[in-house]
Amino acid sequence: MSVSGSSSAQAARQVLADRLRELCRDAGLEGKQLAQACGWHASKVSRIMTGKTSPSADDIRAWCRACGAEDQTDNLVASLRVVEGMWVEWHRMERSGLKQAQESVRELYERTRRFRAYSPGFVPGLIQTCGYTEAVLRAVQQRRVATDDVADAVAVRMERQRVLHEGNHQFAFLMEATVLANGLGGDEVQAEQLEHLLTVGSLPNVSLGVVPKRTNRTRMPVEGFWIYDTAQDNVELVSGHLTITQPREVAAYADTFAQLADLAVYGAQARALITTALDALR
Repeated sequence: MSVSGSSSAQAARQVLADRLRELCRDAGLEGKQLAQACGWHASKVSRIMTGKTSPSADDIRAWCRACGAEDQTDNLVASLRVVEGMWVEWHRMERSGLKQAQESVRELYERTRRFRAYSPGFVPGLIQTCGYTEAVLRAVQQRRVATDDVADAVAVRMERQRVLHEGNHQFAFLMEATVLANGLGGDEVQAEQLEHLLTVGSLPNVSLGVVPKRTNRTRMPVEGFWIYDTAQDNVELVSGHLTITQPREVAAYADTFAQLADLAVYGAQARALITTALDALR
């Protein structure tokens, strides 16, 4: 997936393109004249104006100079950063290590009141044990991150879990039944994690659902995602991290969550599935 693969990112890029096109028009310039002033080929201006190509920060600076609108440069460069931030490849997000990536979402977690998370592959971070988190992040570090700051990253994630017990937060977690037996960290880590699920699932502000294995499912598993209130959705893909803010797209993930939630079991039935997985380890 790329930025162009998300309607949220594409919409934001188009807004930026429209603003640049308006500057050109207000300056009384044709596209070819702007290209000449910037020392570009005319096709580059056309691609930027139509949102087919994202400008660089230097492109925006040159554009504003050519249009006599240098007072608009900072705002437009800031808009570009928003577009770029919607789709971030893992190597960019984690180039300084895993701790920084964990810290980057601290404020988002603190201000969110209603969390919804669906995970097809592993236990969601907010309800992971320390050992399970270390196993998850160690696997990530070994696969794609040169810097080994796993211990620090684990500490940040553990500290973030205080939102489960502080403030007015509500949580709805959905997991596929296969998560209960994925083998991460070995039997001891798995057993500790399953016991923790039994504990955290009893919290009054937590809904814990498990989607059982079925042969007649009406909704197949999708990529893991988090919904923060109704304002933002974060999706973790193989190649990168996608932030979605377009209301229509956030609503689509909310609808998907609701459909998956209808397939899940809760309460005593969920505890039975977790207990069965725990007994299998013993």
